[in-house]
Amino acid sequence: MTQPPPPPPNQPPQQPQQGGFGPPQPPQDTPPQDAVPKDAAPQDAAPQPPAPDLTKAPEPGYGYPQAPRPGQVPQPSQAPQAPAQAAQHPQPPQTPPPPAPSGPPQQPQPGYGYPQAPGQPAPPAAAPGYGYPAQPGTPAPPAYGQPQQPGPYGQPTPPYGQQPGYGYPGQPGQPGYPTAPAGYGYPGQPTMPMHPQAGGPGQGPGVGKKFNAQLAIIVGAVVAIALIVGGGVWYAKSSDGGKKEEAGPAGPTGGGGDTGGTGGTGGTTSGGKEKVPADPASDVLFKVPMPVIKKDDSVGVKGSWLTDKAYVKTGVSEIAGYDLHKGTKLWSVPLPGPVCEASKFATDDYRTAVTFQASAAETASCDQVAAIDLAAGKQLWKKTVNSGDYPISFNNVTVSANTVALGSTNGGAAFDIDSGKVLWSPKPADTCYDAGYGGGPKLVAVRKCGAYDNPELHIQTIDPVSGKVISEYKLATGIDYASVVSSDPLVVAADVGDSAGDGSGISDFFSIDNKTGKLRTRISVPGDQYAADCEGITRIEACTGLAVGNDRIYVPTEEHDGTGEYSRTNEVIAFDLATGKQTGQRADAGDGYTIYPLRMDGSNLIAYKRPPYDKGGQVVSIAGGSFKETKLLENPATEAVHDLETSMSPEYSEVLYSQGRLFMSEVYADDGSLSSGDPQYLAVAYGAGS
Repeated sequence: MTQPPPPPPNQPPQQPQQGGFGPPQPPQDTPPQDAVPKDAAPQDAAPQPPAPDLTKAPEPGYGYPQAPRPGQVPQPSQAPQAPAQAAQHPQPPQTPPPPAPSGPPQQPQPGYGYPQAPGQPAPPAAAPGYGYPAQPGTPAPPAYGQPQQPGPYGQPTPPYGQQPGYGYPGQPGQPGYPTAPAGYGYPGQPTMPMHPQAGGPGQGPGVGKKFNAQLAIIVGAVVAIALIVGGGVWYAKSSDGGKKEEAGPAGPTGGGGDTGGTGGTGGTTSGGKEKVPADPASDVLFKVPMPVIKKDDSVGVKGSWLTDKAYVKTGVSEIAGYDLHKGTKLWSVPLPGPVCEASKFATDDYRTAVTFQASAAETASCDQVAAIDLAAGKQLWKKTVNSGDYPISFNNVTVSANTVALGSTNGGAAFDIDSGKVLWSPKPADTCYDAGYGGGPKLVAVRKCGAYDNPELHIQTIDPVSGKVISEYKLATGIDYASVVSSDPLVVAADVGDSAGDGSGISDFFSIDNKTGKLRTRISVPGDQYAADCEGITRIEACTGLAVGNDRIYVPTEEHDGTGEYSRTNEVIAFDLATGKQTGQRADAGDGYTIYPLRMDGSNLIAYKRPPYDKGGQVVSIAGGSFKETKLLENPATEAVHDLETSMSPEYSEVLYSQGRLFMSEVYADDGSLSSGDPQYLAVAYGAGS
């Protein structure tokens, strides 16, 4: 899974002072609930779903290709650089090293798929790094934290009881300040899945024998066809003996019945509210200039929302609303310092909340809380919460019903969004604390108890007004951080035993019953096979590349070789939140594209497709029942538009889509020193034809 963007300039997590805080809690001696409910078959006893068969025959000159030089065309006969050059740190083409932690993540060059410029000498051979396939004749070691795979992709993985590494590793360093790996928090580029090497053990018939040229060509063609055809077979199988599962009705509306095709109906997608434009071809509607800031400085600009009249975006020490069509600034709410965190949820009448600094000073903390009326363009109130004589610096903020809830290592607090009335605040006598909350349809607390180096995490559905606990699920000891992917249905992500191995924060999803607090199922999503991110260390609700609906979770796979000579691609896979099994539904990105789930539209999935070097990005609606794809928008493929679009990849930018308009924005503003002279923009809007 890919690396998430860096956390905001908050202070590192602190040891809770004089106990934790939060709403009234039940006794903390609740026994662990890692087992599946008695009325359901234990998930740990059954084999896990087979891993996705992402392997394909490696193309000649396998590796990340390079961009062509001006005036030159791709030469298919020339092989791109070998992957050994980037073995230790896979990166997209021509992507420079990430900047220092004080700066923003550097944007990538145009997407995967650029052919290599001819005439470049091959690099010297080097030992392959972690995650790269072994050389011919050398068996590849198992991935860190993962069980030994008995065979190629598609073989059942061992049950949970056989997976090592569930214990909590000791944290070196000063107590209260977890030591992060080098570069943590900066966006990692897509992890390259392991692929078989041509000529390796068991790779095709006749290994070690001599073929004449004609026979070799025939055999190679047969093998290539078999791999291409077989590549999609695994996704249509269930995990119980390979029996094929047919997709059933999705959600209360029954799903299915998509209007289908690539747009042009002028109506709405079946099961959703998004209109299908007569012509999905888009134009750039407007661009918001990057704010001017001090040299060598970087400022967080997280937060973007849509109302019926405005696109609202956080700027440097302000929140501003822009006309949906022209980009004209409609209003601005000034703030004394940068915004630290912004709720991705708002009330039905467009009220939300943010945390921010009281000044632009480097020593300022994220201790200010404000409610913002996005429709009227005004600040409703501003508050702080003290722990002793000092205000609390909050790590996350969310909205559920009319409640603004905030979490931190010093405890949780909540306010009424209308009046700013305190609903609950730190309780010095409490021995646990609310690390953060997930909002939206329901309010869910991630509550920490016990010692810092051996915490217990309680996932609590709570009443948004009183803070009373409605239900509770206790994660197994050794899980140190958790993220709320969805509050209803309740889905939590965790990196169990640090087994993901890629900084994504996800190795497993836990599907939990909101009413009873019982575990419905647990879904394993190995980091080398699936691509999504959750920043559960401090930002409880910061998950990207995931969508939940129809009692399913939609997860993208890691990129792998496409059918083209230089192409990369991936898929979105659906898991059932009741059984934990794959539903058999798969949405292919298409050759050269990479697909990211954005959100649900009724029973449909809205997804963005990052483009190859010679095409524009797309937004599609995928029917919840049939998984038939409908194109809603396609951006221009011109060089200027393409470069701007790919500089705001959904892996580390904010992407919103609604009614034929796509909005992409940065989460960090810098002085432009990393742009190589190209103009920088805070946000860009695209619009499809009516």
